[in-house]
Amino acid sequence: MKSSSSLRFRSLVGVRRAVVACRRCPRLVRFRETARPRAAFKGEKYWRRPVPGFGDSRAELVVVGLAPAAQGGNRTGRVFTGDNSGRFLVRALYNAGFANQPMSESRDDGLVYDNCYVTAAVKCAPPGDRPSGDEFEKCAPYLDAELRLLARAKVVLALGDMAFRAVVAHERRMGNPLPRARFVHAASYPLSGGGVLRASYHPSPRNTNTGKLTESMLTGLLVEIRGSLKGGGQ
Repeated sequence: MKSSSSLRFRSLVGVRRAVVACRRCPRLVRFRETARPRAAFKGEKYWRRPVPGFGDSRAELVVVGLAPAAQGGNRTGRVFTGDNSGRFLVRALYNAGFANQPMSESRDDGLVYDNCYVTAAVKCAPPGDRPSGDEFEKCAPYLDAELRLLARAKVVLALGDMAFRAVVAHERRMGNPLPRARFVHAASYPLSGGGVLRASYHPSPRNTNTGKLTESMLTGLLVEIRGSLKGGGQ
């Protein structure tokens, strides 16, 4: 069962264009367009638009975060780029063999993902990093379309509880309610179409600075996932 809201998108390029032009959530539009630059970025031109997914269109691994950061993706125009969460994630992806370099600073820094596509459940930076339920719902067609169009995906890795719940909600819309799905780091649940949903703590400074999520934890999970893909899938 496909979500009718995602059927109008025929390609990831089409999703990207629709995402970048989106103004469906007034609160998010106001916040992304008026977010005050940090002193370190004074004079830099901010993206200030919704941030589309980025990566390999034939990826077997799809990483889903929560939303762009006001001083990260909202500034640079690429998901998980230019902030500490992005640096942490991309180092782990590089260490596991999914990225060509361990840095993610700008859209023109040369980053390429191998067999990996990275996106977010909500495409605009939200105040306090907390999208509302209505904002999740309005952004859901974009996530539905990305996951549908990434037809080779075998593993969806959700970063944090809210991204995890967004993927579970997507599965519910696909007719796979996942009644026992609970967010636990490294947990695994079957997805519609034969894939697997994996969970990880979000690489936010709150989690990484306190040791709740270490680089070895995330790298280890990604190495495990890469091994399962080389072995023919989960």
